[in-house]
Amino acid sequence: MHEIDAPEALRRVAAGSRLIDVREPDEWAAGHAPQATFMPMSTIESHWHEIDADADPAIIVCHSGYRSARVADALERAGVPAVSLAGGMMEWAAAGGPVTAGSDTGADSEPDTRGGSASVG
Repeated sequence: MHEIDAPEALRRVAAGSRLIDVREPDEWAAGHAPQATFMPMSTIESHWHEIDADADPAIIVCHSGYRSARVADALERAGVPAVSLAGGMMEWAAAGGPVTAGSDTGADSEPDTRGGSASVG
């Protein structure tokens, strides 16, 4: 599993890389990157196929980097290129990354947040 720092993540997102936030709904609502796609870790098993395996590695972010590392590793093992944002949203914000609050996920309904596995494929 590969990790990148926040300045590199900001560069990649500005260049078009996909940022995937794997935190839970309450964490997302408290503050998230406006460019992020909301995909809680507890739903990865049923949604990982939505990540384009032919694109640049998806940047996976959580609060501090632990969950994102687990998810990025599982995605890589399933053949989906992914990197973890070291330090998570804490480092993203400290590096000047934009953060917005609110619970709007851009989806028609809230995801199923039961479970918690980081296995895919």
